[in-house]
Amino acid sequence: MHERVGKLETAGVITGYTAVVDPPAVGLHVTALVSVIESDAVDDTGLEAGLREIPEVEDCWRVAGSEGYVLKVRVTDIPALEAAIDALNRIRGVARTRTTVVLSTKWEGRHG
Repeated sequence: MHERVGKLETAGVITGYTAVVDPPAVGLHVTALVSVIESDAVDDTGLEAGLREIPEVEDCWRVAGSEGYVLKVRVTDIPALEAAIDALNRIRGVARTRTTVVLSTKWEGRHG
């Protein structure tokens, strides 16, 4: 078993290991999906670097459609969400954002 896992790690199939943390247990009570609509003269590299600088952004997906990116944002409360959205809207290349607040999580990550 260990030899097989070692081969998968070497081949780049297994890229890492993570602990699964319960967000409310660490004070993150609000999850939101934020769509980012890019400005016409956007530099993807600079925009992505700016998105990476916002600590509340947990996941970032480049998507097809009218939005360029969809982000998963986790924060302590609604005022913190507002502050995160304000920070996102200040990033060069972000024309506007659209936010969907998650009411409840039925499953996430398909662990187990």
